[in-house]
Amino acid sequence: MNTDGIVIDTQKRWLANLVELLSSMRFAISLLTIISIASVIGTVLKQNEPMTNYVNQFGPFWFSLFGKLGLYTVYSAWWFLLIMGLLVASTSLCIVRNAPKMLKDIKSWRENVREQSLRHFPHKAEWTQAGGIGEAGQYLSQCIAAKGYQVRLVDKDHALLLTAKRGSCNKWGYIFAHLAIVVICLGGMLDSDLPIRLQQWMFAKTPFTGSGLISEISSVHRLGLGNPTFRGNTMIPEGTSSSTTIIPRQDGVLIQDLPFTIHLKQFIIDYYSTGMPKLFASHVTVIDHASGKEEQAVIEVNKPLFVNDIAIYQSSFEDGGSKLTTTAYPMQGSGYTTQALQGEVNGTTVLTGQDQPYEVEWSGFRPFNVENMVDAGADVRAVNLTKSFNAKLVAGLDKHLGSGAKNISGKELRNVGPSMQYKLRDKAGQAREFLNYMQPVAIDDTYVFLAGMRDTPSEAFRYLRIPADDADSVGEWMRLRAALANPALREQAAQRYAKRALPHDAASGLHNQLAQSALRGLEIFAGNGGQAGFMAVSQFLERVPQQEQEKAVDIFMKILNGSMWELWQMSRQAAGLPQFDMDTAHARFLQLAINALSDATFYHAPVYLQLTAFDEVKASVFQVTRSPGKHIVYTGCLLLVLGVFAMLYIRERRIWIWMREDGSGNTHALLAMSTQRKTLDFENEFKAIKTQLAPFA
Repeated sequence: MNTDGIVIDTQKRWLANLVELLSSMRFAISLLTIISIASVIGTVLKQNEPMTNYVNQFGPFWFSLFGKLGLYTVYSAWWFLLIMGLLVASTSLCIVRNAPKMLKDIKSWRENVREQSLRHFPHKAEWTQAGGIGEAGQYLSQCIAAKGYQVRLVDKDHALLLTAKRGSCNKWGYIFAHLAIVVICLGGMLDSDLPIRLQQWMFAKTPFTGSGLISEISSVHRLGLGNPTFRGNTMIPEGTSSSTTIIPRQDGVLIQDLPFTIHLKQFIIDYYSTGMPKLFASHVTVIDHASGKEEQAVIEVNKPLFVNDIAIYQSSFEDGGSKLTTTAYPMQGSGYTTQALQGEVNGTTVLTGQDQPYEVEWSGFRPFNVENMVDAGADVRAVNLTKSFNAKLVAGLDKHLGSGAKNISGKELRNVGPSMQYKLRDKAGQAREFLNYMQPVAIDDTYVFLAGMRDTPSEAFRYLRIPADDADSVGEWMRLRAALANPALREQAAQRYAKRALPHDAASGLHNQLAQSALRGLEIFAGNGGQAGFMAVSQFLERVPQQEQEKAVDIFMKILNGSMWELWQMSRQAAGLPQFDMDTAHARFLQLAINALSDATFYHAPVYLQLTAFDEVKASVFQVTRSPGKHIVYTGCLLLVLGVFAMLYIRERRIWIWMREDGSGNTHALLAMSTQRKTLDFENEFKAIKTQLAPFA
């Protein structure tokens, strides 16, 4: 028994079955279904976002699972590229197996039919006409050719066969459609990061994960000028240049060298009244490294610049390192000494003079902000508090540490001026993010400085509202804050309040009692290392019997407001400033200042940075691409259109007419007609041909 022959036959059979599977329609449809599902995922789930965004959105477990599946970069995932490769292989095998048959059928006249087989066609007709078969053949050939058919006459034994065809080129539609899938997939794979993956594998290229100057990054993290395809971004501040682009990878970045240098001369941006960008354009100079030729150009959105085979798109814009001048006000302790602080966006500055060192990370600057400053409603803490003190207090905290007076119930767009964004990072590496506006903003007919804070990037900013003083600054509020933190000044303010509130002839015991109550109120509000602000006041008043709470709240707030007035005036006196008259405007300021002091317990910052001056530097973000595959994809799309058009709108029809003499000098003709798709048009065409050739058949 020849076992070697059996093994070889088994291998051949297995290979044949594999080829049959790969080239089958069911396999191709399965691959297309998976690609469609992956495309939906890639559309719904934002691709190539920073990893922290995905962690915040999905949580650690799902973030890790989705990352292993490659869902954050679906179109460059290994499994997606593998499916694309299998689809190319499947469709190519299908073309190799079926295209020769289709081409042969296109050329075929199907002249090997018999008279008996034509009689079984559903569309047939017979008639007899005068003249021999030669004369009949010429006449019928002319009639069929006049209808757009290709005609051939074939001699048979004692007979003549007319065979005609029209629309046989519709089989090119199947070939073009299948070939289009192959071409489009190849073009897509060429424009994917498959070439970069191959370079990483073949030339040991690794992503760069550190920090430093791009010019100092080693060649192991750089891709050469011969890289066939790439898609990267480069940010160029005004007045600077770049000859590289950054290609993001899941575990770092690769540096792509360019054959030219882009110099940004000027960046222009225009806004709608809503604050959304209306137009942004970059005036650039492109310097070719090989020839030294300079080209002046303007790059706008949807108007890219093409340099040889590389396209430069206007992607977005960023701050290019604006210079910021700020004043640091202490937010803790009884000190009032301010500190000038200089910063640059995307840079860091060491903050000194604190209990522990802090670093200020300057993360953003906007020259103007259009905000919805619709009226947010009355301040619940500006009225006399009642026994529903806790509910109003919570509502007030939500409002004042909320969205900065934005309200979806109305719209009042207003430019509120420049703002800066920064992080304060302590020695343990913990950081909070802050957003401060340079100018006071009118809210509820009162001007306040908005100071935003959030603990994590996923949160919205919560705003502290610091009332603006007569000089449109935060100076008076900061002075009052420092005085409230000074135990000696609190005691003196309590004594002054008691002296002013009681008649001159009041008993000393009553005076001391009121002074102690005022001091106690200031201490509760100041916190003394524990809960502070209105939350501390609320906890204190909860111990009062419920039937007496309304009266206790009224008395407590009157004493607190009076004591805070005296504390404010004493802080001004200590600074050598004159005291204010107790008028409506200053009383309103004091009430807002007290509210802000209560809110400040949630601000959690050692300093408040007030923007005083800036020198804006804009930067343009370009997307630089080399995508030779797009022309291949365009060719594939053209083939797909031609293929679909040919399959849908070109119908193949075949006509056979068998002619033989009947013995009396006349010709007996048998007509048969077929098509791939039987439609109403085909029925009408057959009737028309039948009527013309055999009107009495």
